[in-house]
Amino acid sequence: MQHATFGAGCFWCVEAVFQNLKGVEKVVSGYTGGRIANPTYKEVCSGLTGHNEVIDITFDPAVINYKELLEIFWKTHDPTTLNRQGNDVGTQYRSGIYYHNEEQKQLAEEYKKKLNDNQAFPNPVVTEILPAPAFYPAEDYHQNYFNLHGHEPYCQFVARPKVEKVKALFGEKLKAGV
Repeated sequence: MQHATFGAGCFWCVEAVFQNLKGVEKVVSGYTGGRIANPTYKEVCSGLTGHNEVIDITFDPAVINYKELLEIFWKTHDPTTLNRQGNDVGTQYRSGIYYHNEEQKQLAEEYKKKLNDNQAFPNPVVTEILPAPAFYPAEDYHQNYFNLHGHEPYCQFVARPKVEKVKALFGEKLKAGV
């Protein structure tokens, strides 16, 4: 098993995008990249700790590889907006790839360069690509959020379209029954 750590806005949405993929063993919402250990959601939301809301994915590379995870990452958020995704604004919502080894770093940097060189988006990709810093799991009530609270307005208007996009673009990569 390997790990991938991505930030792409609110972790509820990002978790929902990745947790139903074949080969994904576990997705944990949490925080990384900040100045204090074990931050709380309230502290991270203040924007003062420097943390990013991220997900840590445990995956089987024999079933789904890192390059495939990157493709899904790039296609399910806007990597061109600095410190925001839609109406979620703040440094905690920045686009980020936090690599766990040199291969992940190389693949992420190559993909970002390709997107920018080919002008895949109207604006340049601003996703940060950094070594994975300490990861702190978010509070229990943030875990599996979309599956438990999918009926709530935020989930309906923000997370559900991302989940539907994954189904439309990557349906063959979804676990059976999803």
